[in-house]
Amino acid sequence: MSDKDFPAVASHDLLSRQDSRCLGARLRKSMPRAAQAEWAASKDRVDPVEILKQQGKSRITALLSVRYDRMKVSPFTFLRGAAAVMAQDMAKAPVSGIHVQSCGDCHFGNFGSYASPEGVPVFDINDFDETLDAPFEWDIKRLGTSLVLSGQENGLSPKSVRQLVKIMSLSYTQQMVRLAGMTPLQVWTDRIDFTSAISNFEDPKVRARAEKLLSDRLDAAKGHYGLVSSDKSGPSLKEKPPLVMRVPDQEETIRLAFARYIATQPPERAILLKRYNLRDVIFKVVGIGSVGTFCAIGLFATADGETMLLQIKEAQASVLEAAAPPSPFKNQGERVVTGQRIMQAVSDTFLGWTHSNASIDSDTPDLAGAGRQFYVRRVKDSRLAAIGADVAQDGLEDYARLCGRALARAHARSGNASMISGYLGKGAGFADAMAEFSEAYAQQTEQDWKNFVAALEHGKLAVQ
Repeated sequence: MSDKDFPAVASHDLLSRQDSRCLGARLRKSMPRAAQAEWAASKDRVDPVEILKQQGKSRITALLSVRYDRMKVSPFTFLRGAAAVMAQDMAKAPVSGIHVQSCGDCHFGNFGSYASPEGVPVFDINDFDETLDAPFEWDIKRLGTSLVLSGQENGLSPKSVRQLVKIMSLSYTQQMVRLAGMTPLQVWTDRIDFTSAISNFEDPKVRARAEKLLSDRLDAAKGHYGLVSSDKSGPSLKEKPPLVMRVPDQEETIRLAFARYIATQPPERAILLKRYNLRDVIFKVVGIGSVGTFCAIGLFATADGETMLLQIKEAQASVLEAAAPPSPFKNQGERVVTGQRIMQAVSDTFLGWTHSNASIDSDTPDLAGAGRQFYVRRVKDSRLAAIGADVAQDGLEDYARLCGRALARAHARSGNASMISGYLGKGAGFADAMAEFSEAYAQQTEQDWKNFVAALEHGKLAVQ
């Protein structure tokens, strides 16, 4: 049974907690938790290399080599860039029928810390390019697979690697039980204070290292991450070729897109934005899965030289559309922004979306283009976001537990926590299933990675 054969249980928001929990428990009959462990490549499985080829057609051709170089480093980096591959595999997997707002690209590298508007460091999911309504277990399966691959890279034993997934899954279950007992308003305002979360790390060395990194990087963030310089003429952005650079013939297009974003903001945000002027723009290559999509940074400044950085990033259709209903939003940027606002407890004040309606040659690094759509946000500090991943090498168990906690809280905001909790039960059976699936899919990913590297060596993914 696939997700398209099983209707989403999304019309039971007004059921009591007890009725919701009972309904979740009944769903085990149609989709036993043990069946969640199943993974076998279908006979008609599309070649992952072909999926990446097709995806590359909507990317900036000149940047595809950067994307492929990053993906070929290891099976884990391949997984990060191959969300479209896993999405098509999930399309044929059995599902629980319980839907949530899904991250869509839920590997552990897409969790991290960032400062709230009040300057308090929080921990949450921080990438929503693929977000869409989907079965809750898809995010858990992708997160589990990423933990297996990372654990293997770090030299952990098979038993320890399996334990990572079980720790994450049990943490998810425990948090869902806690959230199921809260009011919807309490769930909506629940957040993870990263400082407090670090203090609960079991490994004292990992805890001390994380606390030091957090302190250092919060201070560094005040300097705009080294992207801004200032002289007599005022502040400007620094180039860091080849990944942060100016594209002079596209500057006007970028400025027009930012202007369109500002013009469509609600009055209360427009009052703030009109105190800033767009002084400079620069092109930036980001991530692994996102490489080849357009991304630019705008430097905004007041008359007194106070600065703010906004990022404009291209949003394409979610890879989950291969397996789940399409987005109801006409603008993919709106899909990303809405998904982020639903899943994150503390979202960026400046989240918004815009578009470009000019026509261009799609093989050039151009913002414009028929159908290109974008979202806008504050520039996030990648070093602050990466603290968890940085300490994960020494403390993967603590990090796995924290990711499971954050994912449960994100899912509970849109899903029925009592229903999910009812389906999970005490969690041990589900955790075993997630561990078994994650191990099997990690093996599949490793084979896909080998085939991908071979395809690169034989010129099957040659970039013009």
